[in-house]
Amino acid sequence: MSHYQPTRNRREFLTDAFCGFGSLAFGAMLQAETVNPLAAKRPHRPAKAKSVIFLFMAGGPSQMETFDPKPLLNQLNGQPLPDSFRPAKRQFINGTPKLLGTKRTFRQHGQSGLWVSDLLPHTATCVDHLAVIRSCQADAFIHSSAQYQLFTGRILPGFPSLGSWALYGLGSESQSLPGYVVMPDPYGTIEAGQPVYSNAFLPAVYQPNVFRGGPKPVLNLELPEGVDLAQRKKTLGFIREIDEATMPPGDDEFSARLSTYDLAFRMQTEAPAVFDLSQEPEHIRRLYGMDQAVTEDFGRRCLMARRLVEKGVRCVTVVSGGPAISQWDAHDDIEENHLRMAARTDQPIAALLKDLHQRGLLESTLVVWGGEFGRTPEAQGGKGRDHNNTGFTMWMAGGGIKGGVVEGATDDCGLYATENPHHLRDIHTTILHQLGLEQDSLNYLHQGRRERLTEIQGEVIRGIV
Repeated sequence: MSHYQPTRNRREFLTDAFCGFGSLAFGAMLQAETVNPLAAKRPHRPAKAKSVIFLFMAGGPSQMETFDPKPLLNQLNGQPLPDSFRPAKRQFINGTPKLLGTKRTFRQHGQSGLWVSDLLPHTATCVDHLAVIRSCQADAFIHSSAQYQLFTGRILPGFPSLGSWALYGLGSESQSLPGYVVMPDPYGTIEAGQPVYSNAFLPAVYQPNVFRGGPKPVLNLELPEGVDLAQRKKTLGFIREIDEATMPPGDDEFSARLSTYDLAFRMQTEAPAVFDLSQEPEHIRRLYGMDQAVTEDFGRRCLMARRLVEKGVRCVTVVSGGPAISQWDAHDDIEENHLRMAARTDQPIAALLKDLHQRGLLESTLVVWGGEFGRTPEAQGGKGRDHNNTGFTMWMAGGGIKGGVVEGATDDCGLYATENPHHLRDIHTTILHQLGLEQDSLNYLHQGRRERLTEIQGEVIRGIV
């Protein structure tokens, strides 16, 4: 049985063929984008910050020993938590614990009069740059789950980190260095492991570059002996031609591997100079504490973070703390632990803020400080503190953030966030906002669902922007 087919003109044919010229042009745009998916992109809205440096204090620093003074806690030292305070879930504290006052002394600093303890004398000199958020909250009080939520917005693994989302949304302003860098603590990997920093289901090109410890964060940057740059470029070009000829269509992993090889070659030309900290003036290296054994490592990594964002790297994570005793996890002795961890990090962090400021980089660089949760006002084992996810402190500086301000508050013992509580998703939303990214627009289709960093609606912390 035959069917009548009406005559079709050229315009109708071209409209229906391959969805029309518009889709052909769109396809060409996509193809052009895949040539360099890490090229810098326009933000959704005017941005205050271009880069983020996240100073991750793994294990959970205590709010009562750092930025949240609690005179009542000291008055009630050794007594049970008053009945007027609702107890919170704890991981290791059982029975009826007694409150633990702090041995730290708090003073007001700067023109803003912001309170900081004597544990952080160097950071105290930078308070007029800081926005201290005293009312942070998280969903988990176990390290691994809380670390996943801090970096990815979820308490379970398998979701992209903030750094990968930022790189996906904005690309990188540097084509000779990785767009997203993680510098772990040389003492070891955090409890959640390196997957906490990963790109997860985002294309592989948005994965982090995890640097090694020591003075050589990336190995084999030198050209092979007897090979000059022109020869190296010719060889890699030939290898790429072979790879592209055999690459399966739409293979993101293969494409990301090729991009990695291209980046590795470009790093051989520029990265050695970036990693060579001997080029820095002696007074700058002393500023970061690189002349002292206790601060040399963290100081070197903070200085490297400044040099990376100066070259256009989008996101840098500097980690203080690995497993067990090397992290801010003060179960046994809050004094010994925090004195040791603060001694390693306080001077380098202050140096980073001052160095960014004097170079005019603090305006475009958002610096974030904090851990996955805080500590309990109750004692664990007499002189330690357990995990507390119901009220803890983080701070931000630079990148359009107001300086010398305090946002939110905890109760008189430092147990719960009581004034303007801010979930970690608010922290994420604020970081994205300063980068010019809208949390709803920054999404990725995964298994039929539009995923985003904040999962459900986060709020910009208006009191600090």
